[in-house]
Amino acid sequence: MNLTSLPQDVDALAAEAVALRAERKYNCAQAVACAFAPYVDVDPDLLFRATEGFGSGMGSTTETCGAISGAVVILSLANSAGSATPVTKGATYSLVRALLSRFREQNTTTICRELKGIDSGQLLRTCPGCIEDAVRMTADILRRASEVE
Repeated sequence: MNLTSLPQDVDALAAEAVALRAERKYNCAQAVACAFAPYVDVDPDLLFRATEGFGSGMGSTTETCGAISGAVVILSLANSAGSATPVTKGATYSLVRALLSRFREQNTTTICRELKGIDSGQLLRTCPGCIEDAVRMTADILRRASEVE
């Protein structure tokens, strides 16, 4: 695991990510990824730039939830061994599947438009709620994965 440490106070981390999003400078993907920046030892500005296109369901298409996309970036950074020894892909995919499964189980879907109720008129989860869920689930998945090592 490529973690400098794990977040001790996950509620505070989730609140930090929600606060970043509330600034309106960060999209949901950026808020999640940048909140985790110190834990994956990556410059927050680099994560901000790398996740910019994932907002509003990937480029404002309301497809995959941006909070999930930001979380996938963090899981990948935390688990990947890098291109010199590409042996971790399967394990990283497993972490991502765990995130998607848990998110879907809690919120019914991983699709931004469905979460926001754009077509149905029924809000399933707000953006701040999706950010909180993604942060909490990611921290838990990272914690469990680091315990297995």
